[in-house]
Amino acid sequence: MTFNSGTLVALVPAWWLPIQIITFLGNVFLGVFFYLFPNGRFVPRWTRWLVVGWMVYSGINAFFPNSPLNNSLFMTLLFPGLLVCVLVAQVYRYRRVSSQVERQQTKWVVFGTSSGIVGYLAVTVLYWENVLSLFQPNPRSDLMDYAAASLFLLLIPLSIAFAILRSRLWNIDLIINRTLVYGSLTGILALVYVGSILLLQYLLRGLIQQTNDVTIVISTLVIAALFQPLRRGIQATIDRRFYRRKYDAVRTLAAYKATLRDEVELAILSKNLVAVVQETMQPAHVSLWLQKDEQRSKPPPDG
Repeated sequence: MTFNSGTLVALVPAWWLPIQIITFLGNVFLGVFFYLFPNGRFVPRWTRWLVVGWMVYSGINAFFPNSPLNNSLFMTLLFPGLLVCVLVAQVYRYRRVSSQVERQQTKWVVFGTSSGIVGYLAVTVLYWENVLSLFQPNPRSDLMDYAAASLFLLLIPLSIAFAILRSRLWNIDLIINRTLVYGSLTGILALVYVGSILLLQYLLRGLIQQTNDVTIVISTLVIAALFQPLRRGIQATIDRRFYRRKYDAVRTLAAYKATLRDEVELAILSKNLVAVVQETMQPAHVSLWLQKDEQRSKPPPDG
């Protein structure tokens, strides 16, 4: 059972205005939050004027829900336009303005919001639309559905809290990487599993009596054999596509490590070491200091 403000207002009509005020303020503040996040400044500056758009949309929707204006083309286009402006502003901020820490904060919120929305939609479609005929609606399954959907939506405020508190910010890259890898891996293996079962059932029909059991066993063995090679391939692909700098750095370090076994000239090793540091870490300046032989053999002063 979900909370319905209309039911509450029908029971206590005097609560209509306070509920609508809370709804209005919540919508406005939510829109303004994404224009200010993560450093509290409007970036670009013109986004401050979009607050008026959020106030107009939220005010009409909250206080005049039955007015013709609420069902007009203006209101139909206003909300998507405001959402597009949020995305444009955040992309501009991320690429042009944000520091490294602020980019990590943005990644947390984007990851939490996208995961929450995708999970919520998946639960809703799988349960209410019952596209796979997995569930039978009843009070118990309704409760499980609402609990799962609420848990996914809880990812949004949790990710915002992580970003604001700057708690474990740098873990987000690993989380995103693992999500991309195992999400893609799960989807591909599921398609391979279902496809192999259907294909084997078609090929083995008339030859084996217990077709279902045989196809399930064979498909499971195929999935087990494909898991590690497919995971490594997906990991390498994602690293090349989304983590190019890290991927290049790892390859550069591996190549330098291989040269250490064959190269003995100190000058060449020093030159290669400086090049590796510049390519992987990209510092503003690099200098290498080597201690001379007589300095290394000189005994320490007394005292």
